[in-house]
Amino acid sequence: MTEFIGFLEGTSEIAIAIRLVIATFFGSMIGLERVTKNHYHYVGIRTFALVSLGSAMAVVLNLKLALIGQFTADVGRIPASVVSGVGFLGAGMIMVTGKNKIKGLTTAASLWVTATMGMATGGGFLRTGVVCFVLIMIANRVLQRFSQRVEKHNRFLNVYLEVEKAKGVVRLRKFLSESGYILLSMNKAKEKTLQPSDVAIAVELDLKSQIDHQRVLEALNNLEYVNYLEEV
Repeated sequence: MTEFIGFLEGTSEIAIAIRLVIATFFGSMIGLERVTKNHYHYVGIRTFALVSLGSAMAVVLNLKLALIGQFTADVGRIPASVVSGVGFLGAGMIMVTGKNKIKGLTTAASLWVTATMGMATGGGFLRTGVVCFVLIMIANRVLQRFSQRVEKHNRFLNVYLEVEKAKGVVRLRKFLSESGYILLSMNKAKEKTLQPSDVAIAVELDLKSQIDHQRVLEALNNLEYVNYLEEV
């Protein structure tokens, strides 16, 4: 096994071809994970596979040029360009909604780190590439659940609400005060409400303790003057 891994990390054409296949496979698996999580349907298996393959091929080309005697190659030039280029590509996936909710950040970060994984794999650092692949999957699968649990029990809560214009805001302030929550901010949102008689507001609360956000949202949703809400 050690000899085989040593062969894969070598500079022969067969070893390089196998590494390119491995980089493409790893990239497609990360893309598959993004698709199954319903993150950005237009950034999926093919995108991640191609980014990983392209990054691996860029490093292979750089190494090949460095091994040719008549060229003076900077082995860090192409990888640095790949990191910057994929960074711009990932930035195009990030969007901020009208409710100031950021979407696509994890997918963009996954794409960027997939490129570095592809570079490591293509450059012959196969063990490093495998470890990076495993860590990406752990971060997107295991840490996501942990992160969601922490976020859902955070003492701070941001809510977008649509309440009745006629004293809806006043009654909401009173409810929050009676519930013991600290109102950090309340701003009128620019969103078009579902009902013409409503006004859209963005509320930031300090719950004073780590309470399940779902309980607070259900209590707000049961108010007769609240017609729509969502956590942001």
